[in-house]
Amino acid sequence: MQSAQCPEQLAYTVEDAARVSTIGRTHIYALINQGRLKATKVGKRTLIPADSLKALVAGEV
Repeated sequence: MQSAQCPEQLAYTVEDAARVSTIGRTHIYALINQGRLKATKVGKRTLIPADSLKALVAGEV
């Protein structure tokens, strides 16, 4: 029997990024405005690529 594996998350909403990183929403938006965190608009939603958030948390940015 095969186990169902969840695919790796590609991007986070601002709210999800704040939750998983324990960084506040306001600070997430500030990091986006400073260019330290990449973000893309898809419709009305702001999405943060997972690799950009991981790099920030790892101190690579």
